[in-house]
Amino acid sequence: MDQIKIGKFISERRKSQNMTQLQLAEKLGITDRAVSKWETGRSLPDASIMLKLCSILKITVNDLLNGEAVSMEKYNETTEKNLIEMVKQKEEADKRLLSTEIVIGVTSTAFLFAMLAVGIVFMKSEKPIWTFIVPVAIGFIQFIICMSFALRIEQKAGYYECAKCGHRYVPSYKAVNLAMHMGRTRYMKCPECGQRSWQKKVITK
Repeated sequence: MDQIKIGKFISERRKSQNMTQLQLAEKLGITDRAVSKWETGRSLPDASIMLKLCSILKITVNDLLNGEAVSMEKYNETTEKNLIEMVKQKEEADKRLLSTEIVIGVTSTAFLFAMLAVGIVFMKSEKPIWTFIVPVAIGFIQFIICMSFALRIEQKAGYYECAKCGHRYVPSYKAVNLAMHMGRTRYMKCPECGQRSWQKKVITK
């Protein structure tokens, strides 16, 4: 999708409705800075507000994603093309998120061990006990926070595939958090067949 073209189209439609960026932003419950980013091609509208935006601008989602009004003759063709493009973009975004998860995990673990090492050095140097407790506590606190964030990324990015029926789905954060796991493979109950199995993380649905 051409973000610059889409941005110009949003700007044109907004102006045709005699609205300022601020007025459009207020209708959508966002900042005018976000609207400005759309119109300059630096970002795309979030999927959660896309339908409302199209309603305000009096266009279809297909029009928006094409950056122009789509004729009925080409409607089905462009719809399919846009859906494929959106799926590709989600897959690429999920891959980046899962790479970020690895970086967070490695960095936070390294920091935890570093703080443990600092605490041990202080303890061996016969300094007050708090000089050991403080760095260790800092290390564990950051580790827990980072791991919680990394787990949220893993839960949201991609899908889990049931080993029994092949159903792919996004489980709840609680289900992922409480599940036994080996890397990104987790032992969970499938919402489709109701059976428990070791479910692998996959990108595509």
